[in-house]
Amino acid sequence: MQRRRKIRSSISVPITLGAITVVLSIALLVGWSLLLGQKITRSVDITGDVWLLVLGALSFVLIIVVLVLFVISLARGIIEVRRQDTFIDSVTHELKSPLASLQLCLETLGREGLEDDARDKLHRMMFEDVDRLRAFIDDVLEANRLSYARPGMLNLSDVPLFKLAERSAEAVRARHKLGPEEVLVDIDPDLVVTTDRAALEIVVNNLIDNAAKYSERPACVEVVARRASEKTVRFEVSDNGIGIDRKNLRRVFHRFYRVEDEEVRRRRGTGLGLFVVGALVKQLGGDVQAFSEGRGQGTTMRVELPMAPVMSGR
Repeated sequence: MQRRRKIRSSISVPITLGAITVVLSIALLVGWSLLLGQKITRSVDITGDVWLLVLGALSFVLIIVVLVLFVISLARGIIEVRRQDTFIDSVTHELKSPLASLQLCLETLGREGLEDDARDKLHRMMFEDVDRLRAFIDDVLEANRLSYARPGMLNLSDVPLFKLAERSAEAVRARHKLGPEEVLVDIDPDLVVTTDRAALEIVVNNLIDNAAKYSERPACVEVVARRASEKTVRFEVSDNGIGIDRKNLRRVFHRFYRVEDEEVRRRRGTGLGLFVVGALVKQLGGDVQAFSEGRGQGTTMRVELPMAPVMSGR
């Protein structure tokens, strides 16, 4: 709550100053136009005065436009800085939490007389923490790579969607300790797309992991893929989770963006997962959308991809 107040305060200052400046400029323009208009009515040769009035009005309009654009740019810059601050806080938490757990496990393993069951449990905890760190670092590196990637840099191959989705679902079930019925994959085993396997695997992993993360237990995550047309395939991941307000459906794909909601803050995240999804889907020549009826109504993430990339001719 305090962070939100700081953001609003830092944004409201330039917006308020910009609005005051625009109002004063308009008042000055109107007053100057009235005075010049009175002068024109008393003059015999009004050509020079008319041109002066027109040029002055255009100059003032240009100044107002520049001021408005400056205020918008400044406000966006402040929001981006705040998002990066939030990201740094999230990174700190994401790193400290598993590292502290790993340290505790190692210290416990060093004790004498530790039973085998306890030792096995600690090993499993350490593997889970390492997996969390790996997934987190992958997202950060991929987001950074996407900032410099060029379109069309794809390593194409035939990808069976069922196998890829099932492998991702297995990993998510293990990570979130879900039963087989909590993440269901309904895809024709013969459905194959020609695309970049590594990029598509990151997309599918992130979407299924997000669906599980933001679902209450027992989860109900469904992964479905069908041919939408002769040239496109539609891939959907649906859940019965906390849902998304309609006003935030597009924002969730922005870098560092996390919905301002207590249910969201309770779950770990950096605001990079869906940004990576959106950027990768765009690189693959597709489109991604989020659908939700609101809080508590679940979410559906829909990805539409070409069955094969469109090769541009020379």
